[in-house]
Amino acid sequence: MKKIKEFFIKLNKKIQEKSLTPAGNRKKVGVILFYTSIAVFAIISLRFVYIITVGKVGSQSLDSERQKIYQGSSVIKAKRGTIFDRNGLPLAEDATSYSLYAELDKNYKGINNVELFVHDKDHDKIAEILNKYTGIDKELVLDQLKPKKNKNGKLITNVEFGSKGKNLSLETKNSIKEALEKEKITGIYFKEHPDRLYPNGKFASYFIGYAQPEDNNKEDSKLSGKNGLGIENAYDSVLKGEDGFKYYQKDSKGNELPGTEVVDKKAKDGQDIYTTLDTNLQTRLEDVMDSVNEKAKPEDMTAILMDAKTGDILAASQRPTFDPQTKEGLYKEKGKPDPVWENLLVQRPFEPGSTMKVFTVAAAIDSGKFPYNETFASGKTQLYDATISDWIPSGKGILTYRQALSWSSNVGMVNLEQKMGSIWPEYLERFGFGHSTNSGLPLEATGSISDKNPVDMAMTSFGQAISVTNMQMMQAYTAITNEGKMLKPRYIKKIVDKDGKEKEVKTEVVGEPIKAATAKTVLEYMQDTVNDEIYGTGYGIYNIDGVNVSAKTGTAQIFENGQLLTGANDYIYSVVQIAPTENPEYIMYVTMKKPVVTGEYGSPAQMIAEVSNGMLKHAFKVDTTTDKGE
Repeated sequence: MKKIKEFFIKLNKKIQEKSLTPAGNRKKVGVILFYTSIAVFAIISLRFVYIITVGKVGSQSLDSERQKIYQGSSVIKAKRGTIFDRNGLPLAEDATSYSLYAELDKNYKGINNVELFVHDKDHDKIAEILNKYTGIDKELVLDQLKPKKNKNGKLITNVEFGSKGKNLSLETKNSIKEALEKEKITGIYFKEHPDRLYPNGKFASYFIGYAQPEDNNKEDSKLSGKNGLGIENAYDSVLKGEDGFKYYQKDSKGNELPGTEVVDKKAKDGQDIYTTLDTNLQTRLEDVMDSVNEKAKPEDMTAILMDAKTGDILAASQRPTFDPQTKEGLYKEKGKPDPVWENLLVQRPFEPGSTMKVFTVAAAIDSGKFPYNETFASGKTQLYDATISDWIPSGKGILTYRQALSWSSNVGMVNLEQKMGSIWPEYLERFGFGHSTNSGLPLEATGSISDKNPVDMAMTSFGQAISVTNMQMMQAYTAITNEGKMLKPRYIKKIVDKDGKEKEVKTEVVGEPIKAATAKTVLEYMQDTVNDEIYGTGYGIYNIDGVNVSAKTGTAQIFENGQLLTGANDYIYSVVQIAPTENPEYIMYVTMKKPVVTGEYGSPAQMIAEVSNGMLKHAFKVDTTTDKGE
């Protein structure tokens, strides 16, 4: 108070020193106020001009705030591209489902005050229409349309009609809409829900994959393959398209007013993918795989049918599998959120066993190290500190090296590997082992080659100490069927955008590991597997009447947790069949791990033959209707 008093005393003293009269003081204050007002007005005007020009107050956009009050906006979702088979039959396509709801708020009005709510006089007719097209009980409809209050005492104005009012097709939605419009009934509306349709159920499921909502907590969340597998995952960026954007006027409740939509950016639908799969062949494969899986009860099983001339995968499947529509079989335990992610065709490396001997013989022939006129004693051989045994340790007597292939002698293959020396690893490289095929499918494995010591390297000659994927084996076999030229497995035929512009995925030669003459000789030798009654391990099993077949069987021991399994059927059984020998059209490769079979259904080889022979016989029958894609 003392300081304030001193201030006014000093102020009064200065005024007296200026000798200003009261009238003069008023004039002086008036001038100050005038100029101050002008300055404040100028500042406010400049600020106003700035806000209008820039459209912001601080960091807040006026346009954005205006839209929040007067406008709504939403994303226009792009349609996900369709996945087709080679002949244009859909394997995965977008489908929209719809759910019903009624608006009971009497204040729900549109442009020009048009009433958009459910009128009391229409209750009975609404119940009749919904019952006719969806099967919803009339009593349920009438009950839902009665005004009710929530726990807080507020009127419930938005109601649904139970499970039968959801997952409606476009056809059902249109039928209801037409019936309502005919009766001039308002207040019944539909919500859209994106969905993905897989019309064939269990059908190359791990190969095609699946798409699912990006956010499972949102009913209208966009479909994505990012969290899935197969083609849906690998080609998600191609399939998903680009979303659009729209504005619309909102009512007092924040809902879109009908007829007020303005599209700001059109959605660009995803591109369609045409695979190399043949629905006829794939359906047959799924059927026979189901049958054999039920009989043999293996831990897992795989099968691929390929066009030998193009590398096109015509059919591919595995067990276990799942239904992409219902997700049945996808999870390890029912109700558990942990999916079985493993696509066995590309993700799981395994020791192939004797089917690898095809490449050992091919390398020996191609390098000039194959001893056409020599023989050897089968059974056992000593290599450094290891004893290498044949599948029958007592052997099959004296064999030629051609017979070593048909009888599947480990000793014979080791002898060939020793003759080749450092050349053998070079051929493994040429055939692409230890490297990804770059298929583009998620999590593709590279496999491995154990080359730390000479014994391991020798064992690779008969398919142990080396791990491969099904896709690698198929790629390598194309060199045998295609005159030495190795083809990259092709599962995408073409990609087509919504304007009809096509991008063809051409057959790709990825190497020429052997000469054409070598491939011809190997195919000839492989015939002995099915034709030689004495030495053929597939004789009487993998023969096909009227077709010359080149084949190689495989029985690989399984190493798990650092030890060799010793159970009666603790093996990976396999076969590769190439037909016809003289001009290969198809390569069929089947594997079966740890089957549980009895005499009732035959041996593991007979179970595999049910798949492979069945597919080849079917393939030759449908050959005239199968587009080769050349």
